[in-house]
Amino acid sequence: MGMDIQHTQFTSGDYLRFGERLERNLERLRQTLAVPGFGQGPGSLGAELELYIVDRQGRPALLNEELQAAASDPQLTLELNRYNLEYNLTPVAIADNPLRALEQEILGKLQCLRSLAAERDARIVPIGILPTLQLTDFGPACLTGKQRFAALVEQLIERRGRQFRIDLNGRHPLRLEMDDVTLEGANTSFQVHYRVDPRHFADTFNAVQAVTPLVVAVAGNSPTLFGHCLWQETRIPLFKQSIDTRLPDRYSWNEPARVNFGQGWVRREAAELFVEAVRLYRPLLPVCAEELADTDEAAQPPQLPELQLHQSTVWLWNRPVYDATEGGHLRIEMRALPAGPTAADMVANAAFLIGMAEGLRPTINTWLPALPFNFAEHNFYRAAQYGLDARLVWPRDRQCACEEQTAAAIIADMLPVARRGLLAIGIDEHSISHYLGIIERRLANGQTGARWQLGRLAQTGADKRPDAADLQAMLEAYMDCTAGNDPVAEWPL
Repeated sequence: MGMDIQHTQFTSGDYLRFGERLERNLERLRQTLAVPGFGQGPGSLGAELELYIVDRQGRPALLNEELQAAASDPQLTLELNRYNLEYNLTPVAIADNPLRALEQEILGKLQCLRSLAAERDARIVPIGILPTLQLTDFGPACLTGKQRFAALVEQLIERRGRQFRIDLNGRHPLRLEMDDVTLEGANTSFQVHYRVDPRHFADTFNAVQAVTPLVVAVAGNSPTLFGHCLWQETRIPLFKQSIDTRLPDRYSWNEPARVNFGQGWVRREAAELFVEAVRLYRPLLPVCAEELADTDEAAQPPQLPELQLHQSTVWLWNRPVYDATEGGHLRIEMRALPAGPTAADMVANAAFLIGMAEGLRPTINTWLPALPFNFAEHNFYRAAQYGLDARLVWPRDRQCACEEQTAAAIIADMLPVARRGLLAIGIDEHSISHYLGIIERRLANGQTGARWQLGRLAQTGADKRPDAADLQAMLEAYMDCTAGNDPVAEWPL
């Protein structure tokens, strides 16, 4: 999905041709998914980790291309803004202790990148939103020099015009307008990829959707932007608003936001989600296969490059991924988790999310009627806003209706479900106890990354907006704590 392209301007013929290719891709996808045994095999776990580069004062450092060249690591890729990088981490089979392997790889990659950054008087920070950002850190000057990014920015602006509106509530509400979409680069995440059996895709995907609000509530790590204390996971509304091409008109219809939680529960199979993305969203980058890479139309399984490119411009918080490698398979990309605070915390978040989903999956079809999809979407945004204090709508066992409960109470009830789910897919007992123990300590101490950041800032005054010095001091303490990989629940205030 990260392929580059060669130009930024497109004609009506480009869109027509690309649309025809999308239809052919969808038909090939249906045929492929119908092949007996397609995608069956061992499950695996992988991830993408987005990172900030900062200077000695904790301010963004525009060094991503220089660091990528110095690292000479094919797993390290560029992001939209010049102070962000992304590691594409190695997929690990579920049978090969993937949680420990993922944590160790993150630590190794961070150590290498931090050494390279230190040679340039810079540092690396895994955090949902950098607290020291200023408005001057956005705009054309910060954009990474890749044609794909330039084309994406151009197309989003063409759909919307200027004035991408940001309106975030919180302790210090924030309202502003941006002339482009580079504010999207303020958000850095830990995107988890989970390979699933196509026969169970619908049930697994629905279970992931249902429990995502719970892990968002316990994983929050982006409570500020420009010195405003906002949501526990400010990334969630900021990402949506920063690239929202819909023009506000209460009397007109609009396509759904390109960043959203989804349109409903999956009914039968994965193909529904791919078809939905094509039917609901106009293409942004209509570049056909021969302009990207040579494609063998007779290949089994097929590459489907146009569909993959289109999917990369529809940013669902949980997204289906078709991959032709290793005989072809399906993955669920879970995009709602923030970067940081530590490798241990990020892997614990992934373990909790996958464990809950797998623990719930066997009974999902008897459980879902008690949670209409709009309730799940409501839960997602409330969890991002209020974290552990969020009041969510959740079914209770053997009762006739949903009721509102705190996220913390529901998470406590779901920990045994997560343990059962991880055991069912073959994760060893020691890893389960270790990573779910990190979640349990967060719950017991009431301390997430977001709460720790706000707690540090509150020491300068409960109600005043933090100034640049307050934010820099908090970030320095944050970086000191992340260096030891101690889970955030154990950090001192």
